[in-house]
Amino acid sequence: MSVPPEPDPRREVVLDATTLKALTHPLRPRILSALRLHGPATASRLAAHLGVNTGATSYHVRQLAEAGFVVEAVELGNARDRWWRAAHARTSFDTHDADQETAAAYLSAVAAGYAENAQRAIAEIATLPPEWEDAGMFSNYTLRLTPDETASLMNDLVAVIRSYRPHQGTTDAPAQARAVSVNLEVFRAPGMTSE
Repeated sequence: MSVPPEPDPRREVVLDATTLKALTHPLRPRILSALRLHGPATASRLAAHLGVNTGATSYHVRQLAEAGFVVEAVELGNARDRWWRAAHARTSFDTHDADQETAAAYLSAVAAGYAENAQRAIAEIATLPPEWEDAGMFSNYTLRLTPDETASLMNDLVAVIRSYRPHQGTTDAPAQARAVSVNLEVFRAPGMTSE
């Protein structure tokens, strides 16, 4: 079984009980994801992008800043607008170390964000340049695996993903490179079985 690389603390935040709670509100993972994917933004730009009001976005950005997930992009701000950026490129956590109710709330918020991003991507397919039309995929694979095989599969996939340019600030990306969202969900298929 391969083991994915250790988290890089400059690029990845590993959630603990306190920081996990800061991400249980459904809007906060969406804000963090938008900042990671699209780069720095003001609360009003985030509100327009996410389809929510500026007051809510501003409040939740400040909460994310208090928890260390976002930092002010002072070089972009002025007397009128505060710009924010994600403090890390990735978030991970070990469900064994978390309160199960809090972990479920966080994962539900993340899953809702994944679903929303997928719907937005589908809506934009018709507007993609030809070279991007067939570059992505929406697929589901169901496999019959043991717990050890499932862990091995997950570790292999994470290692492959991490071998690519992993974050927005990469300077060696070709000019035609764009942000690509890769959502990885590996879980035992729910329901319909008592095995």
